[in-house]
Amino acid sequence: MPTPPACDVLVPVLGDQLSPDLSSLHGRDRATTVILMMEVVDETTYVRHHRRKIAFILSAMRHHAEALRADGWIVDYVELDDPDSTGSFTGEVARSVARHAPARIAVTEPGEWRVRGMMDAWETMFGIPVAIHTDDRFIASHADFDAWAEGRKQLVMEFFYRDMRRRTGLLMNGREPEGDRWNFDKENRKPATADLFMPRPLSFAPDAITQGVLDLVAARFPDHPGGLDGFDYAVTADQARAQADTFFANAMPKFGDYEDAMLTGQRHLWHSILSPYLNAGLLNPLDLCRRAEAEYRAGRAPLNSVEGYIRQIIGWREYMRGIYWREGPDYVHRNFFENTRKLPAFYWTGETDMHCMKEALDQTLETAHAHHIQRLMVTGNYALLIGADPFDVHLWYLEIYIDAYEWVSLPNTLGMSQFGDGGLLGSKPYAGSGKYIDRMSDYCGRCRYDVFRRTGEGACPFNSLYWDFLARNEDKLRGNRRLSMQYRTWDKMAPAERAATRAQAASHLASLDEAGAPVY
Repeated sequence: MPTPPACDVLVPVLGDQLSPDLSSLHGRDRATTVILMMEVVDETTYVRHHRRKIAFILSAMRHHAEALRADGWIVDYVELDDPDSTGSFTGEVARSVARHAPARIAVTEPGEWRVRGMMDAWETMFGIPVAIHTDDRFIASHADFDAWAEGRKQLVMEFFYRDMRRRTGLLMNGREPEGDRWNFDKENRKPATADLFMPRPLSFAPDAITQGVLDLVAARFPDHPGGLDGFDYAVTADQARAQADTFFANAMPKFGDYEDAMLTGQRHLWHSILSPYLNAGLLNPLDLCRRAEAEYRAGRAPLNSVEGYIRQIIGWREYMRGIYWREGPDYVHRNFFENTRKLPAFYWTGETDMHCMKEALDQTLETAHAHHIQRLMVTGNYALLIGADPFDVHLWYLEIYIDAYEWVSLPNTLGMSQFGDGGLLGSKPYAGSGKYIDRMSDYCGRCRYDVFRRTGEGACPFNSLYWDFLARNEDKLRGNRRLSMQYRTWDKMAPAERAATRAQAASHLASLDEAGAPVY
C-alpha cells in the first residue's frame, strides 16, 4: 500500500463552525490537512442543554462531516459514545495529535471565552505551533468593535448598526440610507390576528443519521429538559437554504409588520426560524442580508420588513458579539439590581396559569425555540419583575434555546433582558406590565387572570409586579429619564393604592417561594 501523506496541519472544527469556507481551512491542501470534529460530553453537559438542541448540533455535525468528506477532505470524527473519548476538546485534540503527528494546528477562533482559554493553552501543551484565525463569518472583528467603542460614553447599538450598513452597503444610496431613514422599527409593532394563510416553515423528517442521534440523546440525557418527539429541524446546509428560500418567498413581506406579535397556538408567525442554522454555521449572515435586500429591490418585500430583518443580523447579532468579547469573562457575573431569587420550577415544566407564560414555555420546552418578543417581554420580563438572579436566567436561556451560544445569549439575557449590566446595553430595563402583552398578543383574552386589574383576586400578576419592581428599585432607577413618566404615575397613586399594589406583588412572590425551584 502507498504510504499516506504526512499530516501538515490539524484543523479542529467546532459544532458552531459548520461552514465549508471556514477561515482555518482557507488555502489548505486536502491531502495533508486533517479536520478534527469532536462530540464531547463536556459540551453537552456544562449546562443542561435542551435535548432537541443537543440532537440538532450533533446531527448537523455528522452531516457536515459527510459533506466535507464528499468534498475531498480527510475528517477525523469522534462520536459521543466513542469508548476511548476523553470527553473534552483538549483531550480529543491531544488524541488526534497522537494519531496524526501534525506539524501544526490551525483553528478558527471560538465563540466563547471558556473555549478560547483552552485553545490558548494548546501550543504549550502539544509543543507545536497553533494558529487561531479570525472568524470572518462576522462582519466586525473584535478589533473593529473595540475601535468603534473606544472613547464612547454609551455603546448605542443604533450607531454601531449604521456603521455596519455603511461598511456592507446594505440598503444604502451612496452615503444615505434607503428611504432616508436608518430604522423603521416604529412600523414593526403591529398586533396580529389569526390568518388561515399564515406561512409555515418547512419540516424535515429525520434521516438515518438524525434518527441515530435522536436515539443516542434519548438514552444519554434523560434528565435534560425538552422533548425529542417530532424533531423536524434542518440538519444540512441544503436543508437550511431551503428553509431560507421558504422564508423569503412566503414570510419576508410581512415579517416587519408582525415581528413583535404573539398569537396563541401560532409558534412561528412570519419569523424566519433561521437563527439555529445561522449560529451553527449552516447559513452565512451576509448572504441572508443580501437576499433580503434583493427582495426589496425586486419589489417583493417592503422596506420596513427588510430593514428590520437586516438590523437583527448586522445590528443586534454583531453588536452582541462585540459586547461579549469586549466586556470579558466577568460580564456573566454582573448583577445591577443584586437579585437573588431562583427561577420558578414552571420554567422547566410549563405548569402555570399565566397563559402568556404557558404559551412561551410550552413552545420552548417542546421545540427549543421561541421568538424574540416571547423571550424578552414574556419569560424575560417576568424573570426581571420577580427579581430573579440574572446569572440563573442566563443559564436557563443558554440551556433551553436551540440557537443559544454564550456569545449571543449572555448579552441578550443578562444585559438586554435583565439589565444586569446596569445600562451598558440598554438605556432602561425592558420591564412591562400586562398591558404590553395584551397589546401585542391574544394571550390575555385567554387567561384566567384579568389584564385590566392590578389588585384583588384574579388580577394579572404582571401588573402588580411591574409597579413593585419600580418601587423596590427606586434608588437605582428614579433618575433614569426614560422612566420619569412611570415614576410620576407611581407618585400620583394614593398611598393605599400603592400599598395594595405592593402587597399583591408580595403575595405572588410568596407563592413562588412556597412552590420552590427545581434543584439540579
